[in-house]
Amino acid sequence: MTTYRGSCHCGAVRFEADFELADGTVRCNCSICSKARWWGAMIAPIQFRLLAGEGALTQYTFGAHQQRHQFCRHCGVRMFEFGTSPLRGEFVALNVMTLDGVPDEVLAAVPIRYLDGRDERWLDAPAVIAHL
Repeated sequence: MTTYRGSCHCGAVRFEADFELADGTVRCNCSICSKARWWGAMIAPIQFRLLAGEGALTQYTFGAHQQRHQFCRHCGVRMFEFGTSPLRGEFVALNVMTLDGVPDEVLAAVPIRYLDGRDERWLDAPAVIAHL
């Protein structure tokens, strides 16, 4: 397993996580993912460690309140969320673009699974994905 480190834009919040980008990521067309241009890597909570900035975090929930979106209250960057899914159980979703020092070539090769969250068809890809 690779240990990745990540942070918000201002550096107040820092985290690390053990996982493999090659295992795949997700992009979704639901309202919050599309507005935030979210690119997520889903991991088990035991694989995640907050290193600094707990006091700088603020949280946003909506709808069924199953996901707790975490933002830096200083710079506004959303790095991760905690949630529960019928398919996964408890999870942490990391914003891939907040990982520090990952080479562009590695990011370009990461597998992406597209999800149709807008129509709540979580196991299906949307008809159009080029904008995601």
